[in-house]
Parts: sequence; structure tokens; C-alpha cells
Amino acid sequence: MAEHTLKQFDTELEQIRSKVLQLGGLVERQIIRSMEALAEGDLILCEQVINTDHDVNRMEVDLDEACAHIIAKRQPAAIDLRMIMTVIKTITDLERIGDEAKKIAKQARAMHTSDVNFVPKIELRHVADIVVAMLRQALDAFARSDSSVATEVVRRDKEVDAEFKAAMRQLITFMIEDPRTISRALELLFIAKSIERIGDHAKNISEYVVYMEKGRDVRHLGLEDLEREVAKRD
Repeated sequence: MAEHTLKQFDTELEQIRSKVLQLGGLVERQIIRSMEALAEGDLILCEQVINTDHDVNRMEVDLDEACAHIIAKRQPAAIDLRMIMTVIKTITDLERIGDEAKKIAKQARAMHTSDVNFVPKIELRHVADIVVAMLRQALDAFARSDSSVATEVVRRDKEVDAEFKAAMRQLITFMIEDPRTISRALELLFIAKSIERIGDHAKNISEYVVYMEKGRDVRHLGLEDLEREVAKRD
């Protein structure tokens, strides 16, 4: 491949990487804004999050098409091919994170337009902050091709899972003790599940970075095995 062609290829790859990070930033804002809408009962913000999901979907499609074009035109190999494959997988998870943020906004809208007065007191902001931090870590790892971050993201996902189970137990207790809370408790349970799923998607992205850098699929490894794979020298 001629030198100018290689430079063009590098430019195309960098443009795709930059657009992935733009999409990541957008879905991160979607999570934050959906939780703000939930906490503040801001119906306008709910609608903004719901409507912005169209932008997330459009960016995913555009990136998919860009990746298909590079594969067809450049026929990448080795780490370049792994980078493209990582992008394809990552944008799917980012789009699904956007979907979960939209679900939270829809639940927030339903809750704050309902006349149900019996609201279980449960804290979800803390676990939402954790999954936002996980997403930032995963995207930073992608930007820097740093697979070492994956173990920390996976470790934090276990924390998120534990927080979700605790929230579920609390909400079930509320429903048993006071049936008037059932409707609102179920809505909060759906929101907690969306937050937990966002954590799963952030974990997936961090694991794709390990594949991109080291060429090893670590999606189904336990934490200890993942740590050993990441620590290995190429």
C-alpha cells in the first residue's frame, strides 16, 4: 500500500475512533440527564432525552456504514481489523445504553405524571454514578487502547450487580409491607434494571478493548482469568 494511501487509511481510522467517542459522550449525557429528570420531575428534560435517542441511532448507523466501507475498500488486517471489529461491537453497546437511558426517561415521565402518592424511598443516584464512571473508563480505555482498565470496569460491574440486587430486595419489601407502593415500586425496579444493564454494556466495551489490543476474546472469563490475560505480555 502506497504511503499516501496508508496516511489516508490512518486518517479514516482516526475519524471513526473520534466518532465513537462522540457517540459515547452523547449516551453518557443521556444517562445523566435521564437521572436528573427522574430526580427533579423535569418533564421537558424527559422529552429531550427521549427525542435525542434518534441522534444516537443515526450516529450508530453512520458508524456502521463507515466501518463497512473501510472493510470493503481497505481490507484491513491484524490490529486494524480488530479495531474495526471493536468499533462495530462498541457502537452496538452504546446504542443499547442510549435505549436504557430513554427507558429511564420514559419511566420518569410516567412517574411524574401519575397521581400515585405512595412512593418507596430508594436511592438510585449512587449506582447510576457508578455506571457513568464505568462508561467513561471504558471509553477512555478505547481512546488510549489501554486494556488494563478492563479489570477495574469488570470489578465495578460486580458492585453494580450487588447494588441492583439490594435495590430489588428493598422494593419487594416495600410492596409486601404496603401494597399501595406496588405500582411505583415496579417503575423504580425497571429503572434500576436499566441502570444495571448500562453497567453490563460498559463492561462489554472494556472487554472489547482487550480484544482490540491483545487479540484475545475475554468476554466469558472470570475476573481472575481476565486479570491474568491483561497482565500477559504480547
